[in-house]
Amino acid sequence: MPVKNDREYRRIDLENIECRDDENGKIVEGYATVFGNEYLLYSLGDYEVRESFDRDSFAEADVSDVIMQYDHEGRVFARVSNGTLEIQPDEHGLHIRANLGGTDIGRELYDEIRGGYTNKMSIGFTVAKQNKTEERTANKTIIHRTITGVKKLYDVSAVSLPANDATEISARNLGEGVIAEVEREHLAELERKRKIQKIKILMEVNAK
Repeated sequence: MPVKNDREYRRIDLENIECRDDENGKIVEGYATVFGNEYLLYSLGDYEVRESFDRDSFAEADVSDVIMQYDHEGRVFARVSNGTLEIQPDEHGLHIRANLGGTDIGRELYDEIRGGYTNKMSIGFTVAKQNKTEERTANKTIIHRTITGVKKLYDVSAVSLPANDATEISARNLGEGVIAEVEREHLAELERKRKIQKIKILMEVNAK
């Protein structure tokens, strides 16, 4: 999967995707992401990042020429500009409707999705706005990241990786910039804990 600039990728199940043959072609329809549904984005030891999309996160997003691909690269199966792909946020999430009947490979992908052989989808996008809050317990630090504004949606892609370890999948598809940001936050948290431990040791020594 390509990593481009500050583009990020998020993976979902295709369990709620509807496949149907009708007079308009081979239609795949469902949600590319669900609003308000927090999921584990990154985990390392006692540090976690959890993320969700705000209901209005796509309100000002550029969706003028989103394409549908496989693993975010290669051939285009459908696209907004020629009317074979429709992208529309609603109360539930980011709704998509794609006609995969225009090409041989599109029809093959349709059959794979309908048969359950391809059961994941991922979106490629850039973030315009986000909110973060931090939750600390005795054993863990949790960052809650809410994407409140998407700058541009590039593609919705059927993807091949199985649903084995969600943390590994998320970490591999964040994008280099976001991974670096998360790592910096984690290192800062470790440094904070080291300083607290050092202060405790000094206080114990001085109390003797």
